[in-house]
Amino acid sequence: MSERAYRVGSVGERGFTLIEIMVVMVIIAILAGMIVPRVMNRPAQARKLAAHQDIASLMQALKLYRLDVGRYPTTEQGLAALVKQPVLEPLPSGWMQTLDTLPKDPWGHPYQYANPGQHGEIDVWSLGADGQPGGQGNDADIGNWEP
Repeated sequence: MSERAYRVGSVGERGFTLIEIMVVMVIIAILAGMIVPRVMNRPAQARKLAAHQDIASLMQALKLYRLDVGRYPTTEQGLAALVKQPVLEPLPSGWMQTLDTLPKDPWGHPYQYANPGQHGEIDVWSLGADGQPGGQGNDADIGNWEP
């Protein structure tokens, strides 16, 4: 066979050698090794930011509740008092619906509420990715006491 049978393309064009292709693949692998870990961490950061924003919205709704009723809901009445009039004592006078629905945290768990709180007058928090109290990293609790 002639040399021409091994060429790709028209006369005067030169194809890539196996070495050139391998060098490009190594460069791509090195870049991916540097970039992928940074990009993969973003979903966790986005979920934490979403939880902080939800908690801030819940805190605003609780402040409106307090303006209407004169106090925050009890722990037993919980965040549900923002959506539906409580039937547990003490019954609120002047109650008005503050939210249409209660949000779930970014991991699909309900937000937690305590009155009185351990960190302030009231506490609102997410249990994190694992849905359990405490934890580290993505499993750590996220609360209204954090900046």
